[in-house]
Amino acid sequence: MIKIEGITKSYGNLQVLKGIDLEIKKAEIVSIVGTSGAGKTTLLQIIGTLSRPDTGNVVIDETMVNILNDKALSRFRNRKIGFVFQFHNLLPEFSALENVCLPALISGISFREAENNALKLLELLSISHRKNHKPAELSGGEQQRTAVARALINHPAVVLADEPSGNLDTHTKHELHQLFFSLRKELQQTFVIVTHDSSLAEMSDRIITLQDGKII
Repeated sequence: MIKIEGITKSYGNLQVLKGIDLEIKKAEIVSIVGTSGAGKTTLLQIIGTLSRPDTGNVVIDETMVNILNDKALSRFRNRKIGFVFQFHNLLPEFSALENVCLPALISGISFREAENNALKLLELLSISHRKNHKPAELSGGEQQRTAVARALINHPAVVLADEPSGNLDTHTKHELHQLFFSLRKELQQTFVIVTHDSSLAEMSDRIITLQDGKII
């Protein structure tokens, strides 16, 4: 599903990634761990096509994404990759349902189809009863479930999560961690998760440890 070869990335004189080789299989749940500054988020951004590597290749679902132009890359990202962030990044003026619909509408499908798909996901994630509430009216766990539904709306090949439970209480963290595994079983999603949470990492199929820009 994901194949990374010889990835390097620098910001000015600081080399953040120093030759990363990595393969991740379809429906695998992989956690990326390491101390702050190890390069975890940079690697996730490159996998997510939000940042381009200086050297090396990134292949996702049989597409070499690092050679795509910006327009093709945006289209690929919208169709193939879902994102879950620590602080949810929900738009405050829209309801939960509207937030989930947005990536589908951007992809060009009709509002009716987007709404139907969003409602199914909110039902799957046990939050459909909160569909008309805006983010400020939702708990942290409800906001994160909404963000997960948004990440899944276009049936992406890969879901990328950056510290998804870092802003949640212990009970809600556990629920979110279990949710990822339920979704993998239900939808066969591939998950790549950057986390400092050892309990989440230990539940994963595989742990990738970064140190000083290299996999150890």
